[in-house]
Amino acid sequence: MTDQNKLIEQAEEALAPRFKAIESTSEKLTARILSAFKNNRVSEATFASTNGYGLDDTGRDTLDKIYAEVFGCEAAFVRHSIVSGTHALTIGLFALLRPGDVLLSLTGKPYDTLDEVIGLSGKPGRGSLLDFGVRYREVGLKPDGTPDYDAIGSALSEEGDAVKVAFIQRSKGYLDRPTLTVSEIGRLAAFVHERSGAARVVVDNCYGEFTEEKEPVAVGADLMIGSLIKNPGGGMAESGGYLAGRADLIELVACRATAPGIGAEEGATLGQNRNLYKGLFFAPHTVGQALKTMHLAAYLFEANGFDVEPAWDVPRSDIIQVVRCKTADKLIAFCRGIQAGSPVDAFVTCEPWAMPGYSSPVIMAAGTFVQGSSLELSADGPIRPPFNAYLQGGLTYESGKIGILSALDAVLKANDEQGGGTK
Repeated sequence: MTDQNKLIEQAEEALAPRFKAIESTSEKLTARILSAFKNNRVSEATFASTNGYGLDDTGRDTLDKIYAEVFGCEAAFVRHSIVSGTHALTIGLFALLRPGDVLLSLTGKPYDTLDEVIGLSGKPGRGSLLDFGVRYREVGLKPDGTPDYDAIGSALSEEGDAVKVAFIQRSKGYLDRPTLTVSEIGRLAAFVHERSGAARVVVDNCYGEFTEEKEPVAVGADLMIGSLIKNPGGGMAESGGYLAGRADLIELVACRATAPGIGAEEGATLGQNRNLYKGLFFAPHTVGQALKTMHLAAYLFEANGFDVEPAWDVPRSDIIQVVRCKTADKLIAFCRGIQAGSPVDAFVTCEPWAMPGYSSPVIMAAGTFVQGSSLELSADGPIRPPFNAYLQGGLTYESGKIGILSALDAVLKANDEQGGGTK
């Protein structure tokens, strides 16, 4: 047995209790989804395609109800035509905010792709929230990565009822901080609601769905938003996004996504219903596979001298694993290793590039069946200090393991070329 195989054997033995807990959560969530399918009478007719206006699309309307039931909220808006998580977030923010309102971020700066949406960067006049008179304010996290309740309370007091959206980013994005648990999000939501009758708590839920038994809208968030080519699409959805929460807010969302007076009544599904239903059905299991893959990655890289976050034995609230590569060369090697271990485009050599919506050049490894699918094994990172690699996904634990070993080999080779020094 090679040293590498011994290490994997050690890792899987140490991770057995964690894997068992993941499987238990997956089983409970699968039971919930099966119950929602049964309660909403899913049948072959539910998968039928519509075109044109998409009036009376039973499959579309039923899927909205199923998402609401599974997530534990009043209503949901699920559409294959939402092009990305950023698009879904944009729909939600523009639906809830009006000129003179304040968007208050409670978890520091949001993910890079929201910069131009908010108006923090980009050319004025292109339709940002700032262009429409929406002010932005953020409260930074404490040094340990936890919310700063004192500062949040002060900001809410100073801005008063002008704060219409209190924004929470569940996952770390490109920040080097812990992902928020659902329990912490619930505490934040309660804190905001106790101090403001006007603020709606909105959660960027990308990467977090089905990692825990409950979702943010089940513990007090007013609206949560995510992408179908991440967790809830289960590796089957080819595009799309969702918004879920209070029924009155989902009505505003639907009117923003289509037009006032049309709302959720139109939107042809164009043959996508079956994949969206199947993806949701697969999602708890597939997310479990991704979580196992991330735990293994943390163990293997930590054992080889790299700093990782979270640690290999820590429960997770998203499917992202940070590996601190320290240098641009090692970050690039890491992503190239993931690409080489992928089922699609394994022969491609990744290069950093100025990706639309990002403030720095970004390198991305995505040998995926669906372009940009973060539930499939992928990795990316901005080419800027501290040169962290953000690894996520894994449709199957077996394939994820192969991809991780490919990345580990590539980074260790780059490390040797640079004379070591992972710590």
